[in-house]
Amino acid sequence: MNKRILTLGLASFLSVGCFAQVKPLIPNKDAMRFSKAINKDNAYKHLSVLASDAYEGRETGKKGAWMAADYIRDYFKSLGLKGPVDGSYFQKIDLVSYALSENMLTINGQPKVAYKDFVIASNAVGLKGFTFSSDDLIFAGYGVSNDSYNDYNGIDVAGKIVMIFVNGDPTKTLDPNDRRAMMMARSRKINYLAQNKAKAVILIDPALDNLSEERKAAYLSGQMVMKSKETVERMEKMNPFTSISISTATADEILKVGSTSVSAVQNKIADTKQPASQTINVAISASAMKKETPLRCENVLGFLEGSDPKLKKEVLVLTGHYDHIGITPEAPGADKINNGADDDGSGTTGVLLMAKAFTDAKKAGKGPKRSILFMTVVGEEKGLWGSDWYSEHPVFPIENTIADLNTDMIGRIGEKYLGKPDSANYIYSVGSKMLSSELGRLSEQVNATYTKMILDYKYDDPKDTQRIYYRSDHYNFAKLGIPIIFYYDGMLEQDYHQPGDEVSKINFPLLAKRAQLTYYTAWELANGAKRPAVDLDGKGNPKK
Repeated sequence: MNKRILTLGLASFLSVGCFAQVKPLIPNKDAMRFSKAINKDNAYKHLSVLASDAYEGRETGKKGAWMAADYIRDYFKSLGLKGPVDGSYFQKIDLVSYALSENMLTINGQPKVAYKDFVIASNAVGLKGFTFSSDDLIFAGYGVSNDSYNDYNGIDVAGKIVMIFVNGDPTKTLDPNDRRAMMMARSRKINYLAQNKAKAVILIDPALDNLSEERKAAYLSGQMVMKSKETVERMEKMNPFTSISISTATADEILKVGSTSVSAVQNKIADTKQPASQTINVAISASAMKKETPLRCENVLGFLEGSDPKLKKEVLVLTGHYDHIGITPEAPGADKINNGADDDGSGTTGVLLMAKAFTDAKKAGKGPKRSILFMTVVGEEKGLWGSDWYSEHPVFPIENTIADLNTDMIGRIGEKYLGKPDSANYIYSVGSKMLSSELGRLSEQVNATYTKMILDYKYDDPKDTQRIYYRSDHYNFAKLGIPIIFYYDGMLEQDYHQPGDEVSKINFPLLAKRAQLTYYTAWELANGAKRPAVDLDGKGNPKK
């Protein structure tokens, strides 16, 4: 037997939990009775609303996210959950937008029209703004500098205004549909100029020739920032490299002074395979200033108080993020809305289903002994903002928080399981054995008792190149030493962060089964004699 195959086989075996080898619990008839609320039909009712086009992709700080927050609040209220934030279901987050209050570009004394002739992005402007003027600029073609081709040969760009094509490279062919590759190539061009101390870059961008209303609105909305002392201090120190994008017509106006045009210079470079850089004697000036505008932004919390006089001070948190990435105007095809049905409409739906099950239990006199906080957070796609805010501004004491069970993407079949017999009977269990061996054992016992799914621990591997353990809201609890489990379907390709993440592609029976696994685990945690001990170091090793 090939040793390499043996090793890989062993590793694969160890990464998957086999429920047949785990001693199950005694099934709890009450838990099973109230789990019936967690079903595919109820899941569809919620997700078909939250992931509809009307919610515009639920981008943080925008209308769709506000609509989702209102929907979740109203549902929590209808169940009889309490608003734990001074009577409110909303935990407000200090989110602001830094949009431009002034942006100006003139060529030979003639003002250009913003969002038609030019665009200055908010993230290219520091808090103090910028202003510059010059009697000339350097046109440096595609802004490429490598061993075989150099648009900057013999040119010192220090202190200069440099104009280049935002996209393209005469030495290679880039796929225009590969947005990541295009962005990386653009970043390399800008970084070269910043490192060589150019004063500013002017990017010739054909996308401005027909700027959509959606893209214009995105520019006008500015740069979102979750405001904290640390972020404000960091922004005050930032001095971003000045960048202005211009249309083809505006570029032609500048190049005309140098007796050429966009099409002429592109043809020349293509024919000769040589740079066509030159200094153009044109008067150019620009300025921009930012203003701060508060934005509506909130986590949505529903609280179910425990029934035990002593244990009710301890809180189990169930999380999912209700935000997604909104609208992508440049997405290929007619559909531009990233509905986020799986990411994370599915996990949010899971939280709503569990809230229904536990409130039904309480109304029947079978409520949990410990308290449960159902929390759908915002801003996950921006950088785990909502859970980060909660970790810094907890509604309930961190020391009383016994665990976080986080459902983020539980409605699809990930690439590893596509077309396999177990495709509709698995879940990636992430982090269950990082901080608490007791929680890890309980998770496996619950699964062996009720749901009998494959628990795949692939993403607990410290060598995981995707770093999945660090990429969802549970991590902001884990970093505080709170035991967590992150339930995840592993869908990383297919329709990840694309308009194709639609309700029609959700496996609702599988979503419900995964939510039931989370619910049964929550039931045991909320009713157990003791909270899970933190006996591991956060990386799965025994604490010293």
